[in-house]
Amino acid sequence: MDLFEKLVSDRGPLGSHSHIDDNFYMFPKLEGEIAPRMQFKGKTVLTWSLNNYLGLANHPEVRKADADATAKYGLAYPMGARMMTGNTTFHEQLENELGKFVGKESGLLLNFGYQGIMSVIDAMLDRHDVIVYDSECHACILDGCRMHMGKRFVFPHNDIENLEKQLVRAEKWVAETGGGILVITEGVFGMSGNMGDLKGIAALKKKFNFRLLVDDAHGFGTMGKTGAGAGEHQGVQDAIDIYFSTFAKSMASIGAFIAGEHRILDVLKYNLRSQIFAKSLPLPIVIGNLKRLELLRTRPELKDQLWTVVNAMQNGLRKRGYNIGTTNSPVTPVFLNGEGGVYEATNLIKDLRMNHGIFCSIVTYPVVPKGVLMIRIIPTAAHSLADVEETLNAFDQIKEKLDKGVYAMQGEQGAFATA
Repeated sequence: MDLFEKLVSDRGPLGSHSHIDDNFYMFPKLEGEIAPRMQFKGKTVLTWSLNNYLGLANHPEVRKADADATAKYGLAYPMGARMMTGNTTFHEQLENELGKFVGKESGLLLNFGYQGIMSVIDAMLDRHDVIVYDSECHACILDGCRMHMGKRFVFPHNDIENLEKQLVRAEKWVAETGGGILVITEGVFGMSGNMGDLKGIAALKKKFNFRLLVDDAHGFGTMGKTGAGAGEHQGVQDAIDIYFSTFAKSMASIGAFIAGEHRILDVLKYNLRSQIFAKSLPLPIVIGNLKRLELLRTRPELKDQLWTVVNAMQNGLRKRGYNIGTTNSPVTPVFLNGEGGVYEATNLIKDLRMNHGIFCSIVTYPVVPKGVLMIRIIPTAAHSLADVEETLNAFDQIKEKLDKGVYAMQGEQGAFATA
């Protein structure tokens, strides 16, 4: 069969729905300044889909730092990979400050989070080693695990008893191969909003010899007394051997970093293929991230405001009888009964966006069980309590229509109809 014909005959789980308005449900265009209220399809919508947790995307000090650095250096500098011609004292300064902020000896910049963590997994392991990972880990971790040439075992989400069983299996394997064990989980899981049981995993270090890699993309800046993440929040930051986070959420930027022992990061910086064979982060991004990190350290009121909005939203949803699962972070899922499948979900989200002016993302099967619709809300420090109340009232109206079967009856025709 011709490869291209094979591709177009099976467009994949997302591509199979691409015939429904591409720029409405997938690849939507939110326009205007990054803020709680933006423009969508010519309408002003209250947006709860951006990971701008601390409201730094349009913070005046951040915008000035970005603009000044871009005017001074341009976006090309430095050219080349860090190992060759792309290193600067600013890159090293950001690494040192990041490492110190999360309580580690050193930090190491990555030019992109997704490929960066894949590269970390690849560089740390060989075919003699074993990965043991949480079943709900992000796609970037799953892709990294798929690249691994050795054994990999998965444990059900946050099931420490099962993790212990997998570690027994892993120890038997490495006893024969001479390899090591890497456990991978997340600080905050981006869909459910619950934290990884880092404390439970850390306790197993007394019984098993393994290293722990934590993806704390959603916990960095939002969790813990100082914002140093889920490990700090649970009192086990020292048990995390490799701490990973992206700049794309609390920092409202791009890029990522890992932090850990200096001797280990010194080995990794010579072996991370995604960094050795790729261009360094542009200097304006690095300088802008230094300013963002400064605000994380010195402006605790940003995190306080975030949690004021989070608590108002989550308490309001619970008070009105909504199921928000087991979240204990700013990520706020709302689980609704929905037997009508994809078109019921598309009709609901169209009504919410176009008639109520609320822009949220929605998730259906297979990410959540059949018969369930999940609306994902991301509160930020930029939102207000009035925004929360407006959204809660809108949810009451769409839930009533959902329960009456209105969206299911609209079916495919409703999903395609002009809003």
